Amino acid sequence: MKIGVSTACLYPDETETALRQLCEIGINNFEIFFNADCELHGEIYEEIKRIIRDSNSNVISVHPYTSAVETMSLFGNYQRRYMDIMEVYKRYFEIMNELGAKIFVLHGALKSAECSEELYFERYSALYSSGHSFGVTVAQENVNYCKSGSLEFLRNMKKQLGDGCKFVLDVKQAIRSGIDPFDILNALGNSIVHCHLSDNTAERDCVAVGKGRFAFKKFADILKKTDYKGDIVLELYKNGFKELNELKESVRYMEGFF
Repeated sequence: MKIGVSTACLYPDETETALRQLCEIGINNFEIFFNADCELHGEIYEEIKRIIRDSNSNVISVHPYTSAVETMSLFGNYQRRYMDIMEVYKRYFEIMNELGAKIFVLHGALKSAECSEELYFERYSALYSSGHSFGVTVAQENVNYCKSGSLEFLRNMKKQLGDGCKFVLDVKQAIRSGIDPFDILNALGNSIVHCHLSDNTAERDCVAVGKGRFAFKKFADILKKTDYKGDIVLELYKNGFKELNELKESVRYMEGFF
């Protein structure tokens, strides 16, 4: 199991700048959150590859900035947009092959989207199959403002698709949805293949690990019982920490449990 950090922790720093800063403090496992199309090819993408290569780092997972348009494209009713986004995501899968990443993080449709569960699961299955052909796992994340922010929705997805769907458990998003993260962990079990972890307090739902009240030992023990084979990624918002070293300290803290 690798313990990594998302470049999103330093947003809105440019992706390659965030990556470089994290490498400089000794982080070498990453989730890369791509924030613009120009980062997927050309000079900027080559710089990202150079940083990874020169630091001997590992890319665990990838998060697309196109999450923002998944409602109207991947899960919308305009066929051309659907076909376009499927091609866009193939480019992400190609990049993941080059970087060695295995998990593609999907937000999905907004809660307000006029998309039936039947259509949602059909479109997800198509993307999951496309990713599988590249050796990539498309994993549905629980996101507060999306349909996946509902535990009932996640349960239905697992029930309908069985082994044909996988999940990312994000602790802070669960809390924002009013769901106990352990309820998601117990409901989805070994279908969870990736975790976004952070800590929390009574006042704040996302703080540096070790500075809150989240039961990491309990979480780690349940993962072991479910034979979890994924990795762990620290994902904080920039207002959740003050200094870069807090990210490194968070990783070291988690290494004591996982």
